[in-house]
Amino acid sequence: MPNGAEDELEQALLEVRALIESTVAIHRDRSLRAQQIATVDGGYEPVLRAAGKIIRDAVRSIDIVDSRLPGADEASPRREQAERRLIYTAAEGVSVRLLTSPAMIDEDFVREQLALERPVAIRVARVPPLQALLVDGTAALVMAESAAGVRASVIRAPEVLHTLGTLYDSIWRNAVPAGERIVFGDRDRAALARQILGALRAGVTDEVAARELTVSVRTYRRHVAEIMALLGAQSRFQAGVRAAELGLLPAAGASGAGPRA
Repeated sequence: MPNGAEDELEQALLEVRALIESTVAIHRDRSLRAQQIATVDGGYEPVLRAAGKIIRDAVRSIDIVDSRLPGADEASPRREQAERRLIYTAAEGVSVRLLTSPAMIDEDFVREQLALERPVAIRVARVPPLQALLVDGTAALVMAESAAGVRASVIRAPEVLHTLGTLYDSIWRNAVPAGERIVFGDRDRAALARQILGALRAGVTDEVAARELTVSVRTYRRHVAEIMALLGAQSRFQAGVRAAELGLLPAAGASGAGPRA
């Protein structure tokens, strides 16, 4: 996504956070607003239960944003499995979209969806820190950074839901579909792929790049060809563009051509 679009996206998300915060603050003592925006306290388990209820109540659509929040701990495999299972509790016929950041994409989950008759649609974008669950345009569960830290809220306020829905659709249109072509394999292969993409972007010759990776030039060129095929690229330049769209490359100006931290 071009830098201008990324800046607009980040600003839009900041506006959503501000809207949620101001709506809560202004109407904190009003009973109707208390029903429309309710804070979920008590940690992870209450949030998981709230998410499960919203998903089971879905009739038409479920839209999910999954991007790491500031200071969030790495999720355990057991916790990630619990979150995935919630998606499968949705009623038959409910469409599910998942928008995730490059750092959060779960390659095993992508492969799992490719084998299903009704898969979750997954796209990747550089999404600023936010976790959200939007259902039918009538309810949402949002976890976002606030002045008091990370806050989870169940939202039924029409004006906030409309803003979230419009923002989600805008990001989705510009996001890159996740599929076989962006699944590099295990962690080591993904790291190698990012090193090679970094070398291509830096304009390093095949001979120099191969020497830095301690492989033969022939092996290096074979890796380049495989990565181009995975990205659906017809040229090295196109591979670099697509890798940048997916956020697979470190930010421009970062030192070294190695993998992202």
